[in-house]
Amino acid sequence: MKNLNRRNFLKKTAVSSTAVATGAFIPGCATPKPVAESGGMYMGGFAAPKLETVRAAFIGVGYRGPNHLRFLAKLDGFEVVAISDLYEDNVKKEVKFCQEVGAGQRHQKIAEYWGSEDKWRLMLDEVKPDVVFVCTNWKNHAPMVIEAMKKGAHAFVEVPMALTLEEMWEVVNTSEQTQKHCMMMENVNYGRDELMYLNMCQQGVIGELMHAEAAYIHELRFQMKEEERGTGSWRTPHYAHRNGNLYPTHGLGPVAQYMNLARQDDNFSTLVSFSTPARGRKLYAEKNYAPDHKWNKLDYKGGDLNTSIIKTTMGRTIMVQWDETSPRPYSRHNLVQGTMGTLAGFPTRVALEGGVEGLTENHHSWVQGEDLKVLYEKYDHPLYKRVVEQSKGSGHGGMDGIMAYRILECLQKGLPLDQNVYEGCFWSAVSPLSETSVAQGGMPQAFPDFTRGKWKNTAPLAIIS
Repeated sequence: MKNLNRRNFLKKTAVSSTAVATGAFIPGCATPKPVAESGGMYMGGFAAPKLETVRAAFIGVGYRGPNHLRFLAKLDGFEVVAISDLYEDNVKKEVKFCQEVGAGQRHQKIAEYWGSEDKWRLMLDEVKPDVVFVCTNWKNHAPMVIEAMKKGAHAFVEVPMALTLEEMWEVVNTSEQTQKHCMMMENVNYGRDELMYLNMCQQGVIGELMHAEAAYIHELRFQMKEEERGTGSWRTPHYAHRNGNLYPTHGLGPVAQYMNLARQDDNFSTLVSFSTPARGRKLYAEKNYAPDHKWNKLDYKGGDLNTSIIKTTMGRTIMVQWDETSPRPYSRHNLVQGTMGTLAGFPTRVALEGGVEGLTENHHSWVQGEDLKVLYEKYDHPLYKRVVEQSKGSGHGGMDGIMAYRILECLQKGLPLDQNVYEGCFWSAVSPLSETSVAQGGMPQAFPDFTRGKWKNTAPLAIIS
């Protein structure tokens, strides 16, 4: 965005941007309440003291937790010191894995906690880990990371960061007061294409960024078979009772970093949101379960597909969609449009003004398929090229491993994390804001400024070599 006249944009939008930060009146827009300073230190660009050996505890090892634990446990300088889960078999399985990987050296004294809902609190008191990984159901994310930071640990949490704006503010305030990292682990930011597009945007290949499209379209009705234990057991009531975009960050995280949002150039301003009728989950339940089954007793209110439009402080736009119900192929859209070209995903394709040398004559044709090899060779992100071998075998095509490797690297070297606490809250805030907008017939909602105006002085995401 170096060529975009940010000064003129800020002059034109000074009233609205100040209003979002302070809670002043914005015509036609719901007004966020003013939030007092936390009394702590701003965490944008924060670098914690180096940790030569990272002593880690895990809360929740039923589904996502084991993916992170099993990759990190193999890396030098990482020690698993405690595991907590509701179920004993989950804990025992991961302890056994860690001890076998440690080969008599690391991970040999792992404290084990299971049973009641609050055993993780006892773990934090007794073990006092350096970092805590939270991989539980959504409602526990905010309480667990807040308590972990208060007990002296850096917190890393699965998406979303929290469910309500009030929880997000408490996460921010606690991070500032304790000077502990709190990172929402948005793994998609570390996918090969996402990293390549970030590299191309940072190099100015598509000029000034104007618009983006993000999505999480992933048919997951089969999870309703997990009736008592597993993801579907606790997600299904969310789908029934909430109407908005319940899972925005996988698509939004990468495009927000392409656009450098909440970091010096621009920030989230307002959102409008609309949902389709709610039909898919109800029809699925009626087809697959008895009339008196608990899934047929739910009143499904969450629309099958939600579409939200975000407007930034500078006037740029982002379309964000969510649909975990409809019978259609997986997509995150991953599109970013600039003044000199467009990068898009699903399938991966690139169009540049004037064409791509040797491949296309102009922007009316996509570079895609086998021809993309030329662009990968030229623009593959330095981080991807450096870590791709180490990440093999990790989840989601290696992106989980790159993210985990990078987290450990930043902790050991005392570097700022690639995703700060404010970004995790901004990306997660789409959920409650979209729910309110849908309930109000699409009325615009203002994003709270979790940075309290300090995003304007926050350095852009560094080019990671």
